[in-house]
Amino acid sequence: MTDTGISESIKNQVLELGRNARKASRALMGWTADEKNRALNAMADALEHNTPQIQKANSADVTEARENGLTDAMVDRLVLNDDRMAAMIRGLRDIAELPDPVGRVLKSWEKENGLLLKKIAVPIGVIGMIYESRPNVTADAAALCLKASNAIILRGGSEALRSNQAIAEALQKGGRGAGLPEHAIQLVPVRDREAVHALITMDKYVDVIIPRGGEGLIRAVAENATVPVLKHYEGICHVYVDGTADPVKAWSIVENAKCQRPGVCNAAETLLVDSGLDADWLVKMADILEARGVELRGDDRARNIVDSMKPATEKDWRTEYLDLILSVRVVDGIEQAVEHINTYGSGHSDAIVTDDPEKQDYFGRMVDSAAVYINTSTRFTDGAEFGMGAEIGISTDRLHARGPVALEELTTYKYVVTGDGQIKE
Repeated sequence: MTDTGISESIKNQVLELGRNARKASRALMGWTADEKNRALNAMADALEHNTPQIQKANSADVTEARENGLTDAMVDRLVLNDDRMAAMIRGLRDIAELPDPVGRVLKSWEKENGLLLKKIAVPIGVIGMIYESRPNVTADAAALCLKASNAIILRGGSEALRSNQAIAEALQKGGRGAGLPEHAIQLVPVRDREAVHALITMDKYVDVIIPRGGEGLIRAVAENATVPVLKHYEGICHVYVDGTADPVKAWSIVENAKCQRPGVCNAAETLLVDSGLDADWLVKMADILEARGVELRGDDRARNIVDSMKPATEKDWRTEYLDLILSVRVVDGIEQAVEHINTYGSGHSDAIVTDDPEKQDYFGRMVDSAAVYINTSTRFTDGAEFGMGAEIGISTDRLHARGPVALEELTTYKYVVTGDGQIKE
């Protein structure tokens, strides 16, 4: 073992992936939009042609996952049925139809001395993707990175290794037929966790790491990486219902934000209710949520209105349940609601329901989150829902990317300065 605890064989194996990815990324810098789109469609064709082999590999992963005692929810994320295979193939073709994010002139201006400056979108270079469970991420991430002219090194969860290998092999085969650089898409081929540490500390060859999975995985990556990380830890999302809110609209938004898919990062975890709202609104809201199987945990003021609520603790305000549980607090106006969100929230997605334009503006300016919603559900924080096509993840960071990380966020920029013999005096 080396001083870092990584065996020499794994370290060298991952270093080779990095060197090859860097070389491929240089080649991709010169690729045109048409070349990338042809490769993406060829990769989609290869996935379609190799569907039986991919599903056979996936079946072996699913069997092993059940034998190892993975939960039904985890197993469900792993399964590649016909519908999910079709969606994965369609996703590549959809990405091929999106505008090329590379080469966009973000800004241009001319100086008094005649110099013409252009700020131009360019690839980041090499992306390291670390993810759990869902093998469709292998295809989604590879396609997005290719469209943005980046090379990618994929490290999926050990529970999906066979599935990920089969998908990656199909993508590589299809890409090669369209002239894709040999190492533009690579998969870490071992289950050892040492490989993750090698990848996230390989700053000579990897430009950014994107972890996608549970909080434990993301924190482990962020705390040990020497490569920059695009991430979000949790989705502690709020809906604040103001005293001026349309009651029916508010019932619908809260129900959707909590119940439509409770196990995802943009589902609501806390409901804040203005004390100026009629108490009957919260009684009806509780009836709606409890009928959907939601357990409510309220502060004293909320429980005085709905006594079936369990008492909320300080821990509840800081918890991402990812389940049919909702904490409820009654607040005295929008300032207290915003203070609660900025104190306990994770900076992901937060919503207000109000008919007051001034309060809409205040909430939009003062809530410090990646996505702020006015009179709509938090469930829209997603690249596809934002009209970006697909996404590779969500970021609550402040530098480079915030919110859905899609094609534009997989680029950086450089300045191109054109002159006619000017020299600095």
